Amino acid sequence: MNIFEKVLNKNQIFIDEPMKKHTTFKIGGNADYLLLPDSIEQILDCIKICKENNIDYYVIGNGSNLLVTDKGFRGAIIKILKNFNDITIKDNIITAKSGATLSAIAKKAYDNSLTGLEFASGIPGTIGGGVSMNAGAYGGELKDVVKTVTVLKDNEIVTLDNKECNFEYRNSRILKERLVVLEVSLELKASDKEEILSKMKQNTKSRNEKQPVEYASAGSTFKRPPNNFAGKLIMEAGLSGKTIGGASISQKHCGFIINKGDATCEDVLKLADFACKEVKEKFDIELEKEIRIIGES
Repeated sequence: MNIFEKVLNKNQIFIDEPMKKHTTFKIGGNADYLLLPDSIEQILDCIKICKENNIDYYVIGNGSNLLVTDKGFRGAIIKILKNFNDITIKDNIITAKSGATLSAIAKKAYDNSLTGLEFASGIPGTIGGGVSMNAGAYGGELKDVVKTVTVLKDNEIVTLDNKECNFEYRNSRILKERLVVLEVSLELKASDKEEILSKMKQNTKSRNEKQPVEYASAGSTFKRPPNNFAGKLIMEAGLSGKTIGGASISQKHCGFIINKGDATCEDVLKLADFACKEVKEKFDIELEKEIRIIGES
């Protein structure tokens, strides 16, 4: 019997699962196990089994900011998504399980005339992954609206307030300490429904016009350097459209590396490192990757 069958049904366990099926980049070798828990108890049980059996594990949501190596992941990927996506509202507080997508939560906020999440309406990730990296767009970040985050820390369920999360640009205590997000509450403000919709439409239009949404990617490949923009620097370095293997720097937005259909992790990393080297040589500015990279090197 598979060791995870003690706590999960067979249809929640995938063995030797291709990770390209579970990332928006559509890249990645196989994981030894892919697990789909559908309750806090099952998440706790999966992690406990991993620890007891010295199995490495990594928790993902929609895989939207993730690059898995070509050799795959030796261990268990615990995926928290559709099976863990409840969203509830009380007054101006939205509480969402970590597998709920940011776009679904933003839609719920709009439905209830609550403003503050318009920036997130087109972000493909989950609230769990989003709050870990303090996701943001169009002048907004999750740190602006997070009230509390309930996490798994050292086998205990703990609720952190906004300050205790130590939010930074595309980083947080949650990410640094590899805490597992279980639930997030967001504090929004009542506003005019038409105004909220107008902002959401404007952001969607801008995203579709300026970002390579028609290609598989992991979103912005690089963090924004101080007082500058990664895409602008890469374009000015003459790298628009630069291609290695199946990976290419988007001509629509040079801050994105896209998968043109058959890119490998190695293609993406070579291209990203090349862009970093060229920007450093031309402008003496260090670019830092925003995407998380996991797996056997």
